[in-house]
Amino acid sequence: MIYSIPLQPVPAQTVTCTLSGRQISLWLRQLSTGVYLDVRMNGQPLIMGALCLNGVDLIRNAASLLPGKLYFTDTQGKEDPYYDGVGERFILNYDDGAV
Repeated sequence: MIYSIPLQPVPAQTVTCTLSGRQISLWLRQLSTGVYLDVRMNGQPLIMGALCLNGVDLIRNAASLLPGKLYFTDTQGKEDPYYDGVGERFILNYDDGAV
């Protein structure tokens, strides 16, 4: 099943949510070279400093403790996300792989 993670169009934010039954903390920030994401599970780092690109899985590790795929989708084209479109044009999705 695919879930959309609610985000705000601000330059930096931290969001806590539950994905695949796990407590996840996301830190999203806009830098001069793009939007970057850190993911922590129970306070432990899973992904640090990942550049967010349109349609590209941010997890990219089959051995990750968080199964599934985490990725941005551009609802108006094929651009990589930038902060003032996050949550509206650029949607962060999590696909847990369940049917």
